[in-house]
Amino acid sequence: MNDAFSMLGGGFANILQGGTILHALWAMLVGIIIGALPGLTATMGVALLTTLTFSMGHETAIFVLICVYIGAIYGGSRSAILLNIPGTPASAASTLDGYPLARQGLAGRAMGISTTGSWLGTLFGALCLALFAPAFGEFALRFGSYEMFWVALFGIVIAGSLSGGDPLKGYIAGFLGLLIATVGQEPNHAYPRFAFGNADLAGGLGLLPVLVGVFGVAEVLQSMRGPAMKAVVSKVDSVLPRPADIAKYWRTILRSGGIGTFIGAMPGLGEDIAAWTSYAAARRGSAEAEKFGKGSVEGLMAAETGESACVPGAIIPVLTLAVPGSAPAAVLMAAMMIHGINPGPMLAITAPELIYNIVAMLIVADMVKLLYGLVLVRPLLYVLLIPRERLMPIVLVLCTVGAFAITQRLFDVWVMLGAGLVGFVLRELRFPMAPLVLGVVLGELLDKNLLRGLVLSGGDVSPFFTRPISAGLCALTVIAALWSIPAVTERLRGLIGRTRPRTQPG
Repeated sequence: MNDAFSMLGGGFANILQGGTILHALWAMLVGIIIGALPGLTATMGVALLTTLTFSMGHETAIFVLICVYIGAIYGGSRSAILLNIPGTPASAASTLDGYPLARQGLAGRAMGISTTGSWLGTLFGALCLALFAPAFGEFALRFGSYEMFWVALFGIVIAGSLSGGDPLKGYIAGFLGLLIATVGQEPNHAYPRFAFGNADLAGGLGLLPVLVGVFGVAEVLQSMRGPAMKAVVSKVDSVLPRPADIAKYWRTILRSGGIGTFIGAMPGLGEDIAAWTSYAAARRGSAEAEKFGKGSVEGLMAAETGESACVPGAIIPVLTLAVPGSAPAAVLMAAMMIHGINPGPMLAITAPELIYNIVAMLIVADMVKLLYGLVLVRPLLYVLLIPRERLMPIVLVLCTVGAFAITQRLFDVWVMLGAGLVGFVLRELRFPMAPLVLGVVLGELLDKNLLRGLVLSGGDVSPFFTRPISAGLCALTVIAALWSIPAVTERLRGLIGRTRPRTQPG
C-alpha cells in the first residue's frame, strides 16, 4: 500500500510541472472543441493527435492523448444540450434531457450538471483503476498464449454482439479487422501473407493509417454526402454546479459510475453504451421517472457520469490485458506501442509505476476539464457556430499529414485513403465501427498467441480448450456468441418464464 501511494505521489510530481501542465491545458481545450463539433469523434481526435506526439516523451504523449480523450467525451455534451445534436455518439443520451432543459431557459444549469457528472464520473473511474488494475494485472500474469488468444477473440465477439444493431454485421466488421491485421509478415518466420508480391504490402498495413482512415477520412466523406447543419445556440444562464444536485442524486452518481466503469472494462462496448445503460438504470430506479426525456436533472447526470466513468474503465483492460475497452482506448493503446510502451500482464512487473502515473494523469486531466467546464462556456458557443463543412478540409489535411508522418511512406497515405473508403461504405451499410477497430488492434495479439500456442503444444489444439482459464474464456466467448442469436435468447426467455412460480389469484 505504501508503495502504491509513493508511486501515485511520484506520478503527480511528474505531471504537476510547468511544461506538462501547459500540454494538458492545450490538449484538453482541443479535445473539448473536437467533442463539441458534431461529426468529430473522440477516436478521430486521439488518432489525429497521436501523429503530433512523436517528438514528445512517452509519458507526456500519453498525458496529451488522455486529455484529448477525456475532453472530447465531455465536449460532446455542449452541442447535445445547446443544439440537440450530439457532438460525439457518447453524448446522444444527453440530448434527451439536456436540450429540453435548454429550451426551458436552463441551458447554463444543464451544462453545470453535465460538468459535475462528467467530473465525478471520471474521478470514480480513476479510483477504480487505481484499486483494481494492479490486482487484475497480477491475476493476468497467469495468462499464457492459450489464454491471451481467447481474450483477443472474446473482445472481438463481445464487441460484435453488443455494439448495437445487427450482431451479424458486428461479427463481419470484427473479422474484417482481423483480416486487415493479418496482411504482412507472419510473426514467427516472417513469411509474407496477402502481399501478392508487393513489398509494401509485405510490410503490413500500418495501424494508425488504418484507424485515421476509418474514422477521419470516412467522416469527411460522410460530411460531403450529408446535408449542411445549421447551428442555433440558446442563451446561457449560470453554469455553476449546484451542491444540492450532488446531494440529491448521489445514489445515481455512484450507480452510473459503477456501470460506466464496468462497461468500459468490457472490450469494444464504449462510452455510448455506458451512457445509455446508465440512463436506463437511473430511469428504472428513479422516483421521478416521468420527468425523464422532458428535462430531468437526474437523467442528464446519469448519462454524463456513465460515459465519463467509461474512459478510465476502458483503460483498465488496456494496461492489464493489452485489450482496449473502447475505440478511443484502442487508438490510445496503439499510441502506447508506438512510444515503446508494451501494455499487458507484464506491465505490472516491468513498469508498475506507469499504472499510477496514468491514474494521476486522469485525475489532473479531470480537474483541468472542470476548470474549462466552468469558464469556457460562452467562448465555446462561438466554436459551435463554425459550419462542419468548413472544418472537414482541415481534417482531411491533418489525416494525410498524420498518416505520412509516421514512416514517411506514401504507401501509408494510400492505406489511409483506402481504409477511409472502406469505412465510409461500411457506415453507409450500418456496420458498427467498434468491432472493426478491435479486430485491427487485437489481430496481432490473436495471431501471435495462436501461433505461439501451437508451437508450444507441438500442433495440438487441446490446450486451448483444456487449461482451466482457457476453458472458462472459451465458454464466455461461446455464450456471448449464442446470446446474440435471437432464436436462442427467445428460447431462454421462454424457459425462464415457465420456471417462474405462478401466483394464485386472490
